[in-house]
Amino acid sequence: MPKQNRIVLAIASAVFLVIVVLETVAPANIVGAYALVLPILLVATLRNRLLMVATVVACVAATYIGLMQPTKPGRFQAAVVNRTVVAGVLVMVAYMGMTREERKAREETTRQALAQQTESLLRANALLVDAKDQLNRSERLAAVGQLVASVAHEVGTPLHSIAWHVQALGEEPGVTPDMRKRITVIDEQLNRVVRIIQDLLSSTRQRKPDPSWMSVEQVIGPATALMEPAFHAKEVVLTSELAIGVPLVWADAGKLHQVLVNLLTNALAATAPHGSVDVHVGARAATAEELESGQRLAQDMSSMVVTVAVRDTGIGMPASDVQNAFQPFFTTKEVGKGTGLGLFLSRETVQAHGGRLSLVSKQGQGTTVTITLPGKVVVPEGVV
Repeated sequence: MPKQNRIVLAIASAVFLVIVVLETVAPANIVGAYALVLPILLVATLRNRLLMVATVVACVAATYIGLMQPTKPGRFQAAVVNRTVVAGVLVMVAYMGMTREERKAREETTRQALAQQTESLLRANALLVDAKDQLNRSERLAAVGQLVASVAHEVGTPLHSIAWHVQALGEEPGVTPDMRKRITVIDEQLNRVVRIIQDLLSSTRQRKPDPSWMSVEQVIGPATALMEPAFHAKEVVLTSELAIGVPLVWADAGKLHQVLVNLLTNALAATAPHGSVDVHVGARAATAEELESGQRLAQDMSSMVVTVAVRDTGIGMPASDVQNAFQPFFTTKEVGKGTGLGLFLSRETVQAHGGRLSLVSKQGQGTTVTITLPGKVVVPEGVV
């Protein structure tokens, strides 16, 4: 029995005992017997029929206690009638009180059931809305896949022609080492464009990454080198900082290069001239969730993760845009300057590595996008 019910029962018992004592001391005072409705009403709040029956029996019995005391001649019959009236009143009060409390209990049960049904309907409605959003997204992604497939066919031929001319240009006898270096970069980027178009043939069926353990510099270096001219042209400072002792990272260099180029492009677009963008590479202990997701793909992962944070001093994003940043086709850029697929596809790529992509932004204070990937600590040979 709950503590509150025990307290109510104790009060009812105390009131009953007081009335019984008064009836014993002054049996002729019939008014005192009516006070027995108090313990009956208190017990009614407990909503226990057996307890109510026991209480009514005890109170009716207590009503007739006064008949055991000597009375004046001719008063006994009147006393029996009066006490019987009191007993009838007590039974009626008990019935009405119990009926009222049971009705309240049914109403409470009905309200609770209604609240549960309402909550279930709200959950079902939320699931339907999510399912509708996913269906709409799938339809839009399918449409993009069909569009890109047709565009890829038309773009493929001129790309191969450009690649052939670039290779021929690199074989010219008058090409300087600096020019040859730039031609090599152009050739690499043409090959990357071909792979990107192949990946975009279906936004929901990208080429799976083929990661391996490598130095993080192999991922960061090419992307920053490729973007450096664009940053220089806009007079935005691009810096990279590599912490000491960073573990090897589980990465597909080509896929993560695409992710980093996208993040750097976004940072450059959001940063005004004379601003800065910093690429910070570090490492930290992995959480239990990160360790579990990472070891699904990289079983020899250490209990460390490598973090690559791209921080800019740009305009930042409002909270509503941050929530939608990873949604496909969401973009804050002008029409024709962004597809809204960059962050969505970047997150899909990072998750396919067993990592995660997170974004923190505040208006007027810039944006930080962090790539978290499985890490592997390599102990040098000869070191125990």
